[in-house]
Amino acid sequence: MPGTSRKIRVLIVDDSASVRMTLSEIIASDPDLEVMATAADPYVAVERIRQEVPDVMFLDIEMPRMDGLTFLRKIMSQRPIPVVICSSLAEAGSESLMQALEAGAVDVVAKPRVDTTAFLQESRMRICDAAKAAAHAKFRGVKKAPPPPMNVEAKLTADAILPPFSESRAASVKAKLPETDRIICIGASTGGTEALRDVLEKLPANSPAIVIVQHMPEKFTNAFARRLNTLCAIEVKEAEDGDVLRPGLALIAPGNQHMVIHRAGSRYTVNIVEGPHVSRHRPSVDVMFRSASQVAGRNAMGIILTGMGDDGARGLLEMRQAGSHTIAQDEDSCVVFGMPKEAIQRGAAVKIVPLNRVAHEIEIYARLAPRTGQTS
Repeated sequence: MPGTSRKIRVLIVDDSASVRMTLSEIIASDPDLEVMATAADPYVAVERIRQEVPDVMFLDIEMPRMDGLTFLRKIMSQRPIPVVICSSLAEAGSESLMQALEAGAVDVVAKPRVDTTAFLQESRMRICDAAKAAAHAKFRGVKKAPPPPMNVEAKLTADAILPPFSESRAASVKAKLPETDRIICIGASTGGTEALRDVLEKLPANSPAIVIVQHMPEKFTNAFARRLNTLCAIEVKEAEDGDVLRPGLALIAPGNQHMVIHRAGSRYTVNIVEGPHVSRHRPSVDVMFRSASQVAGRNAMGIILTGMGDDGARGLLEMRQAGSHTIAQDEDSCVVFGMPKEAIQRGAAVKIVPLNRVAHEIEIYARLAPRTGQTS
Protein backbone atom coordinates (compact mmCIF):
# COMPACT_ATOMS: atom_id res chain seq x y z
CA MET A 1 0.00 0.00 0.00
CA PRO A 2 1.24 3.53 -0.69
CA GLY A 3 2.72 5.15 2.39
CA THR A 4 3.30 1.83 4.16
CA SER A 5 6.87 1.57 5.46
CA ARG A 6 8.82 -1.42 4.28
CA LYS A 7 9.71 -4.25 6.58
CA ILE A 8 13.17 -4.95 7.96
CA ARG A 9 14.67 -7.82 5.94
CA VAL A 10 16.48 -10.48 7.95
CA LEU A 11 18.95 -13.14 6.76
CA ILE A 12 19.32 -16.16 9.09
CA VAL A 13 22.58 -18.13 8.92
CA ASP A 14 22.65 -21.28 11.05
CA ASP A 15 23.52 -24.90 10.29
CA SER A 16 20.60 -26.20 12.37
CA ALA A 17 17.41 -26.62 10.36
CA SER A 18 15.29 -26.47 13.53
CA VAL A 19 16.91 -23.21 14.64
CA ARG A 20 16.42 -21.70 11.19
CA MET A 21 12.76 -22.72 11.28
CA THR A 22 12.14 -21.41 14.81
CA LEU A 23 13.91 -18.11 14.13
CA SER A 24 12.01 -17.72 10.89
CA GLU A 25 8.68 -18.23 12.65
CA ILE A 26 9.60 -15.73 15.37
CA ILE A 27 10.73 -13.06 12.92
CA ALA A 28 7.77 -13.58 10.59
CA SER A 29 5.40 -13.11 13.54
CA ASP A 30 6.44 -9.46 13.90
CA PRO A 31 4.70 -7.07 11.48
CA ASP A 32 7.86 -4.94 11.16
CA LEU A 33 10.11 -7.85 10.14
CA GLU A 34 10.40 -10.34 7.32
CA VAL A 35 12.75 -13.24 6.60
CA MET A 36 14.65 -12.39 3.45
CA ALA A 37 16.29 -15.82 3.33
CA THR A 38 17.90 -18.54 5.41
CA ALA A 39 21.26 -20.23 4.86
CA ALA A 40 22.79 -23.37 6.32
CA ASP A 41 26.34 -22.00 6.10
CA PRO A 42 28.27 -18.84 5.12
CA TYR A 43 28.87 -19.98 1.53
CA VAL A 44 25.13 -20.16 0.88
CA ALA A 45 24.71 -16.84 2.69
CA VAL A 46 27.27 -15.14 0.43
CA GLU A 47 25.39 -16.23 -2.69
CA ARG A 48 22.16 -14.88 -1.24
CA ILE A 49 23.78 -11.56 -0.26
CA ARG A 50 25.03 -11.14 -3.82
CA GLN A 51 21.41 -11.14 -4.95
CA GLU A 52 20.07 -8.92 -2.18
CA VAL A 53 21.66 -7.29 0.86
CA PRO A 54 19.71 -7.83 4.09
CA ASP A 55 19.07 -5.13 6.68
CA VAL A 56 20.15 -7.48 9.47
CA MET A 57 21.84 -10.86 9.65
CA PHE A 58 21.43 -13.38 12.47
CA LEU A 59 24.59 -15.47 12.61
CA ASP A 60 25.59 -18.61 14.47
CA ILE A 61 29.21 -18.94 15.60
CA GLU A 62 29.81 -22.68 15.27
CA MET A 63 29.13 -23.95 11.74
CA PRO A 64 30.75 -26.40 9.32
CA ARG A 65 32.83 -25.35 6.28
CA MET A 66 33.32 -21.82 7.65
CA ASP A 67 32.77 -20.71 11.23
CA GLY A 68 30.64 -17.67 11.96
CA LEU A 69 33.54 -15.62 13.35
CA THR A 70 35.58 -15.94 10.15
CA PHE A 71 32.51 -15.08 8.07
CA LEU A 72 31.74 -12.07 10.27
CA ARG A 73 35.25 -10.69 9.82
CA LYS A 74 35.02 -11.10 6.05
CA ILE A 75 31.64 -9.38 5.90
CA MET A 76 32.72 -6.47 8.11
CA SER A 77 35.87 -5.86 6.05
CA GLN A 78 34.11 -6.03 2.68
CA ARG A 79 30.47 -5.01 3.02
CA PRO A 80 29.42 -4.21 6.63
CA ILE A 81 25.96 -5.51 7.58
CA PRO A 82 24.41 -5.24 11.05
CA VAL A 83 25.00 -8.68 12.59
CA VAL A 84 23.30 -10.20 15.62
CA ILE A 85 25.08 -13.24 17.01
CA CYS A 86 22.60 -16.00 17.86
CA SER A 87 24.33 -18.53 20.07
CA SER A 88 23.73 -21.27 22.59
CA LEU A 89 26.71 -20.15 24.61
CA ALA A 90 28.77 -22.80 26.31
CA GLU A 91 31.77 -21.99 28.50
CA ALA A 92 34.13 -23.06 25.73
CA GLY A 93 32.49 -20.66 23.28
CA SER A 94 32.66 -17.50 25.37
CA GLU A 95 35.96 -16.34 23.86
CA SER A 96 34.54 -16.67 20.34
CA LEU A 97 31.50 -14.65 21.38
CA MET A 98 33.67 -11.81 22.69
CA GLN A 99 35.77 -11.89 19.52
CA ALA A 100 32.58 -11.61 17.45
CA LEU A 101 31.49 -8.50 19.34
CA GLU A 102 34.95 -7.01 18.93
CA ALA A 103 34.85 -7.85 15.21
CA GLY A 104 31.73 -5.72 14.71
CA ALA A 105 28.64 -7.71 15.73
CA VAL A 106 26.20 -5.23 17.26
CA ASP A 107 24.25 -7.53 19.56
CA VAL A 108 23.96 -11.06 20.89
CA VAL A 109 20.90 -13.18 21.62
CA ALA A 110 20.46 -16.67 22.95
CA LYS A 111 19.05 -19.26 20.59
CA PRO A 112 15.30 -19.45 21.17
CA ARG A 113 14.11 -21.94 23.74
CA VAL A 114 10.91 -23.72 22.90
CA ASP A 115 10.62 -25.89 26.01
CA THR A 116 7.97 -23.67 27.59
CA THR A 117 5.61 -21.01 26.30
CA ALA A 118 7.05 -18.40 28.69
CA PHE A 119 10.61 -18.93 27.49
CA LEU A 120 9.52 -18.86 23.86
CA GLN A 121 7.68 -15.57 24.40
CA GLU A 122 10.74 -14.05 26.08
CA SER A 123 12.90 -15.26 23.20
CA ARG A 124 10.45 -13.79 20.72
CA MET A 125 10.55 -10.33 22.31
CA ARG A 126 14.33 -10.29 22.67
CA ILE A 127 14.99 -11.56 19.12
CA CYS A 128 12.55 -9.20 17.42
CA ASP A 129 13.77 -6.20 19.41
CA ALA A 130 17.38 -7.12 18.59
CA ALA A 131 16.55 -7.27 14.87
CA LYS A 132 14.92 -3.84 14.94
CA ALA A 133 17.72 -2.28 16.96
CA ALA A 134 20.41 -3.78 14.70
CA ALA A 135 18.65 -2.35 11.65
CA HIS A 136 19.31 1.11 13.11
CA ALA A 137 23.01 0.46 13.75
CA LYS A 138 25.47 2.86 12.15
CA PHE A 139 28.80 1.93 10.59
CA ARG A 140 31.38 4.56 9.80
CA GLY A 141 31.63 5.19 6.06
CA VAL A 142 28.46 3.26 5.27
CA LYS A 143 25.34 5.11 4.16
CA LYS A 144 21.99 3.35 3.96
CA ALA A 145 18.33 4.16 3.75
CA PRO A 146 16.79 4.75 7.19
CA PRO A 147 14.96 1.68 8.49
CA PRO A 148 11.30 1.89 9.49
CA PRO A 149 10.64 3.27 12.97
CA MET A 150 10.67 0.76 15.79
CA ASN A 151 7.21 -0.02 17.12
CA VAL A 152 7.10 -1.19 20.73
CA GLU A 153 4.20 -2.49 22.76
CA ALA A 154 3.14 -1.25 26.19
CA LYS A 155 5.68 -2.15 28.85
CA LEU A 156 6.18 -2.16 32.58
CA THR A 157 8.17 0.59 34.29
CA ALA A 158 10.59 0.33 37.22
CA ASP A 159 7.54 0.56 39.54
CA ALA A 160 7.18 -3.19 38.99
CA ILE A 161 10.44 -3.76 40.89
CA LEU A 162 11.05 -0.66 42.99
CA PRO A 163 8.29 1.77 44.07
CA PRO A 164 8.98 5.43 43.32
CA PHE A 165 9.53 7.92 46.12
CA SER A 166 6.82 10.48 46.79
CA GLU A 167 7.87 14.09 46.13
CA SER A 168 8.09 14.82 49.84
CA ARG A 169 10.19 11.73 50.59
CA ALA A 170 12.47 12.39 47.64
CA ALA A 171 13.04 15.96 48.83
CA SER A 172 13.72 14.77 52.39
CA VAL A 173 16.21 12.11 51.26
CA LYS A 174 17.98 14.58 48.95
CA ALA A 175 18.35 17.12 51.77
CA LYS A 176 19.57 14.66 54.42
CA LEU A 177 21.70 12.31 52.28
CA PRO A 178 25.21 12.11 53.77
CA GLU A 179 28.29 12.33 51.57
CA THR A 180 29.73 8.92 50.73
CA ASP A 181 32.17 7.44 48.26
CA ARG A 182 31.01 8.15 44.74
CA ILE A 183 29.55 5.46 42.54
CA ILE A 184 29.23 5.38 38.74
CA CYS A 185 26.10 3.87 37.15
CA ILE A 186 26.21 2.98 33.43
CA GLY A 187 23.44 1.67 31.18
CA ALA A 188 23.86 0.42 27.60
CA SER A 189 22.23 -1.79 24.99
CA THR A 190 22.86 -2.35 21.27
CA GLY A 191 26.48 -1.47 20.51
CA GLY A 192 27.18 -1.16 24.21
CA THR A 193 29.67 -3.99 24.60
CA GLU A 194 32.34 -2.17 22.63
CA ALA A 195 31.31 1.20 24.06
CA LEU A 196 31.78 -0.14 27.58
CA ARG A 197 35.14 -1.58 26.67
CA ASP A 198 36.20 1.84 25.35
CA VAL A 199 35.21 3.48 28.62
CA LEU A 200 36.48 0.90 31.11
CA GLU A 201 39.84 0.32 29.42
CA LYS A 202 40.71 4.00 29.93
CA LEU A 203 39.96 4.09 33.66
CA PRO A 204 42.72 3.88 36.28
CA ALA A 205 42.74 1.12 38.88
CA ASN A 206 41.57 3.48 41.65
CA SER A 207 38.39 4.59 39.85
CA PRO A 208 35.14 4.87 41.83
CA ALA A 209 32.94 1.81 42.12
CA ILE A 210 30.97 1.14 38.94
CA VAL A 211 27.68 -0.67 38.36
CA ILE A 212 26.64 -1.57 34.83
CA VAL A 213 23.53 -2.81 33.09
CA GLN A 214 24.25 -4.03 29.56
CA HIS A 215 21.33 -5.73 27.85
CA MET A 216 22.58 -9.29 27.31
CA PRO A 217 21.14 -12.76 27.96
CA GLU A 218 22.07 -14.82 31.00
CA LYS A 219 25.51 -16.50 30.87
CA PHE A 220 26.62 -14.05 28.20
CA THR A 221 27.12 -11.33 30.83
CA ASN A 222 29.53 -13.54 32.77
CA ALA A 223 31.63 -14.15 29.66
CA PHE A 224 31.55 -10.44 28.89
CA ALA A 225 32.68 -9.50 32.41
CA ARG A 226 35.53 -12.02 32.34
CA ARG A 227 36.72 -10.66 28.99
CA LEU A 228 36.71 -7.07 30.23
CA ASN A 229 38.55 -8.14 33.37
CA THR A 230 41.50 -9.24 31.23
CA LEU A 231 41.61 -5.89 29.41
CA CYS A 232 41.09 -3.30 32.16
CA ALA A 233 43.12 -1.91 35.05
CA ILE A 234 40.00 -2.10 37.23
CA GLU A 235 38.48 -5.42 38.29
CA VAL A 236 35.35 -6.40 36.34
CA LYS A 237 32.99 -9.19 37.37
CA GLU A 238 29.40 -10.30 36.99
CA ALA A 239 27.49 -9.03 40.01
CA GLU A 240 26.39 -11.44 42.72
CA ASP A 241 23.78 -10.80 45.36
CA GLY A 242 25.32 -8.91 48.28
CA ASP A 243 28.44 -7.71 46.46
CA VAL A 244 29.93 -4.60 48.08
CA LEU A 245 30.74 -1.66 45.83
CA ARG A 246 34.31 -0.47 46.23
CA PRO A 247 36.80 1.64 44.30
CA GLY A 248 38.48 -0.23 41.47
CA LEU A 249 35.58 -2.65 40.95
CA ALA A 250 32.97 -2.74 38.18
CA LEU A 251 29.93 -4.99 38.59
CA ILE A 252 27.90 -6.06 35.54
CA ALA A 253 24.28 -7.06 36.17
CA PRO A 254 23.70 -10.74 35.34
CA GLY A 255 21.55 -11.44 32.32
CA ASN A 256 17.87 -12.18 33.04
CA GLN A 257 17.95 -10.59 36.52
CA HIS A 258 17.60 -7.03 37.79
CA MET A 259 20.26 -5.28 39.87
CA VAL A 260 19.29 -2.91 42.71
CA ILE A 261 21.69 -0.73 44.72
CA HIS A 262 21.31 -0.49 48.50
CA ARG A 263 23.11 1.62 51.10
CA ALA A 264 24.13 0.54 54.59
CA GLY A 265 25.73 3.47 56.36
CA SER A 266 28.42 4.77 54.02
CA ARG A 267 28.66 1.51 52.06
CA TYR A 268 26.76 0.43 48.97
CA THR A 269 25.85 -3.12 48.04
CA VAL A 270 23.86 -4.69 45.22
CA ASN A 271 20.95 -7.09 45.33
CA ILE A 272 20.18 -9.34 42.38
CA VAL A 273 16.42 -9.72 42.14
CA GLU A 274 13.84 -11.56 40.10
CA GLY A 275 10.91 -9.82 38.48
CA PRO A 276 9.21 -9.03 35.19
CA HIS A 277 10.82 -7.31 32.23
CA VAL A 278 10.99 -3.54 32.75
CA SER A 279 11.09 -1.32 29.66
CA ARG A 280 11.24 -4.63 27.77
CA HIS A 281 14.46 -5.68 29.50
CA ARG A 282 15.76 -7.81 32.34
CA PRO A 283 18.11 -6.49 33.63
CA SER A 284 16.71 -2.99 33.22
CA VAL A 285 18.74 0.21 33.30
CA ASP A 286 15.71 2.05 34.73
CA VAL A 287 15.64 -0.24 37.76
CA MET A 288 19.33 0.31 38.54
CA PHE A 289 19.15 4.07 37.94
CA ARG A 290 16.07 4.44 40.15
CA SER A 291 17.75 2.58 43.00
CA ALA A 292 20.79 4.87 42.65
CA SER A 293 18.58 7.96 42.76
CA GLN A 294 16.97 6.76 45.99
CA VAL A 295 20.05 5.72 47.95
CA ALA A 296 22.99 7.63 46.43
CA GLY A 297 21.62 10.87 44.97
CA ARG A 298 24.43 13.43 44.64
CA ASN A 299 26.98 10.72 45.43
CA ALA A 300 26.26 9.02 42.10
CA MET A 301 26.94 9.67 38.46
CA GLY A 302 24.58 8.26 35.81
CA ILE A 303 25.72 7.53 32.26
CA ILE A 304 23.55 6.32 29.40
CA LEU A 305 25.23 4.90 26.32
CA THR A 306 24.23 3.57 22.90
CA GLY A 307 21.09 1.45 22.60
CA MET A 308 17.61 1.17 21.15
CA GLY A 309 14.42 2.06 22.98
CA ASP A 310 14.00 4.14 26.14
CA ASP A 311 15.27 1.95 28.99
CA GLY A 312 17.17 4.20 31.38
CA ALA A 313 15.68 7.53 30.26
CA ARG A 314 13.21 7.76 33.15
CA GLY A 315 15.75 6.51 35.66
CA LEU A 316 18.42 8.95 34.52
CA LEU A 317 15.96 11.82 34.97
CA GLU A 318 15.21 10.57 38.50
CA MET A 319 18.95 10.50 39.19
CA ARG A 320 19.34 14.08 38.00
CA GLN A 321 16.39 15.21 40.09
CA ALA A 322 18.00 13.52 43.11
CA GLY A 323 21.21 15.52 42.60
CA SER A 324 23.26 13.05 40.56
CA HIS A 325 25.56 14.20 37.78
CA THR A 326 24.22 12.70 34.54
CA ILE A 327 25.70 12.16 31.09
CA ALA A 328 24.37 10.91 27.76
CA GLN A 329 26.46 9.71 24.83
CA ASP A 330 26.15 11.95 21.77
CA GLU A 331 24.50 10.90 18.51
CA ASP A 332 27.61 10.84 16.32
CA SER A 333 29.43 8.28 18.48
CA CYS A 334 26.40 6.03 19.16
CA VAL A 335 25.88 2.81 17.22
CA VAL A 336 22.18 3.33 17.91
CA PHE A 337 21.00 6.74 19.17
CA GLY A 338 17.87 5.55 20.97
CA MET A 339 18.31 5.40 24.73
CA PRO A 340 20.52 8.52 24.93
CA LYS A 341 18.13 10.42 22.65
CA GLU A 342 15.17 9.60 24.90
CA ALA A 343 17.12 10.68 27.98
CA ILE A 344 18.20 13.94 26.36
CA GLN A 345 14.66 14.75 25.22
CA ARG A 346 13.40 14.26 28.79
CA GLY A 347 16.01 16.66 30.16
CA ALA A 348 17.74 13.85 32.04
CA ALA A 349 21.32 14.61 30.93
CA VAL A 350 23.42 17.37 32.48
CA LYS A 351 26.01 16.86 29.73
CA ILE A 352 26.09 15.25 26.27
CA VAL A 353 29.52 13.95 25.28
CA PRO A 354 31.13 11.72 22.64
CA LEU A 355 32.08 8.20 23.69
CA ASN A 356 35.80 8.97 23.75
CA ARG A 357 35.16 11.60 26.48
CA VAL A 358 33.11 9.46 28.85
CA ALA A 359 36.08 8.00 30.77
CA HIS A 360 37.53 11.50 31.17
CA GLU A 361 34.20 12.75 32.56
CA ILE A 362 34.25 9.92 35.12
CA GLU A 363 37.75 10.93 36.22
CA ILE A 364 36.71 14.58 36.54
CA TYR A 365 33.67 13.61 38.60
CA ALA A 366 35.78 11.42 40.86
CA ARG A 367 38.00 14.39 41.69
CA LEU A 368 35.30 16.98 42.31
CA ALA A 369 32.79 17.58 45.07
CA PRO A 370 29.30 16.11 44.64
CA ARG A 371 27.30 17.84 41.89
CA THR A 372 23.86 19.37 42.22
CA GLY A 373 22.52 17.78 39.05
CA GLN A 374 21.66 21.24 37.72
CA THR A 375 23.31 23.09 34.86
CA SER A 376 24.92 26.40 35.64
